[in-house]
Amino acid sequence: MISESAPIRSGRIAVWTAVAGTVFIAIGAFWLSFTALADLAHRSGIAANQAWAWPLIVDGIIVVGTVSVVALAGGREAWYPWMLLIAGAAVSVAANAIHAVVAADADVPPLLAASVAAVPPLVLLAITHLTVVLTRRFRMPHSSTASAARTPSTEVVQLHPHPDVPEKGARRDIAALMRQRGMSNKEIASATGVHPSTVGRWFAGTLGTPDLQKGATP
Repeated sequence: MISESAPIRSGRIAVWTAVAGTVFIAIGAFWLSFTALADLAHRSGIAANQAWAWPLIVDGIIVVGTVSVVALAGGREAWYPWMLLIAGAAVSVAANAIHAVVAADADVPPLLAASVAAVPPLVLLAITHLTVVLTRRFRMPHSSTASAARTPSTEVVQLHPHPDVPEKGARRDIAALMRQRGMSNKEIASATGVHPSTVGRWFAGTLGTPDLQKGATP
């Protein structure tokens, strides 16, 4: 008989394999873009020993944006790293295309050179989205487990009455003793876990004098 965990385990292996593939593709795309942007920076007047920093700044935004998007996947703050990611990719695509036009051989059409050079940064951007999708798929079993773990707590909370509804039993007896010691309704409410108005109704209603007298009896 096949274990129920076998499909989950094989699914995780497939997801991790796909993620590993996206990482290798991203590394290749980053390297091609890096060399092109470094050469473009050098051609633009930046010293050879400093030109490597420019592609790190441009493509580094894509890398940092990628990590941030994965970390904040599904969160409200994810729009900002996505904006940085798209902006960095746009600059990288434009710079790679310009470098291709400048550095291409004379017999290569500029449009063809620019199109080829634009592939690495575009692939880097596309592979980022794929990584996010795969990561969300991998997190689904954990999310289901977490939801199941939270279910008992939710049921327990639902069993408790609303704080504004008068309670009977130990809480009211404790409230009576606290009232005898001169504690305010707010202090009693904080100690017994109810709303102050509930404490007020306890003392104005059924709790009243009989319970107080009972608690005062030695």
